[in-house]
Amino acid sequence: MPIYAGIDIGTLAIRLLVARVLDGRLRELDSERRIVRLGEGLQPSRRLQAVPMARAVDTIVEWMPRIDKAGAREVVAVATSAVRDAANRDEFLADVKRKTGWDVTVLSGEEEARLSLLGIQSGLPSDVERCVALDIGGGSTEFIKAEPGQPPVMVSINEGVVRLTEACLRSDPPKADDVAAARIRIRNHLNAVKEKLGAVVGFRLVGTAGTITTLAAMDQKLDAYIPKRIHNYRLSWDAVRRILGDLTSRTQAQRRELKGLEPGREDLMVAGTLILLECMERFGFVECLVSDYGLREGILIDHGQKSKG
Repeated sequence: MPIYAGIDIGTLAIRLLVARVLDGRLRELDSERRIVRLGEGLQPSRRLQAVPMARAVDTIVEWMPRIDKAGAREVVAVATSAVRDAANRDEFLADVKRKTGWDVTVLSGEEEARLSLLGIQSGLPSDVERCVALDIGGGSTEFIKAEPGQPPVMVSINEGVVRLTEACLRSDPPKADDVAAARIRIRNHLNAVKEKLGAVVGFRLVGTAGTITTLAAMDQKLDAYIPKRIHNYRLSWDAVRRILGDLTSRTQAQRRELKGLEPGREDLMVAGTLILLECMERFGFVECLVSDYGLREGILIDHGQKSKG
């Protein structure tokens, strides 16, 4: 089984996965998720800022010895919303190339959705055949409707936890009017999403990425992130609504006391929780099946399939 390293460069976090890959299966050798806030200050100039770029590149460089030690044959690096939208993205990509020798592929929203679905499906229970996968990122959110015998329907919207927080949720704690404005903004996006996805009766909602896995950890009040407790956890609508109330009643400093809340997400969890809650309500889902698998797993599975072919 060949060993590959996958790096997912997101708007909020960068994720590393080193794994053996064969026939759509992964055996993890090393992994990490680090919040670097690459998209910080991206709006309204549409330019990546120097300090966040340096944080991101330094993190990637720091991982190089670990990747070498694990014996990775190749490194597959991708970037999503922040780099995709940045007017100066070539500057960032060139810096990564200069310091690592690696090329970074900038994914379209649709390709990001396809690869995320590939990762998610590799870890789903056998009884989940029809699903709507939800990937809440820092700068964008992807929806993927999948069912046997049909091509997946993929929709990407330019709304994520960083973008929504900077636009609507700057008070600490957020004011009721700000929360209401954020809800309206999300609902306007969901009007178009619902039209494109069509009917989802009988489908399961499957959520991936940091917001949703953090909500699963918070609902269980975990002292530490335990992947086995997160993956395939059933997060109810009641739990999401309760956690939202807890978050909006606290300042960012007070949120750090909440068990399960990943450090560095305290200012962004209101936005992410609102996006999930609005999605559940708009599409009529009473629970969200949580996946600890997603884009970084998908890029490695996809690369393994292409290499084999």
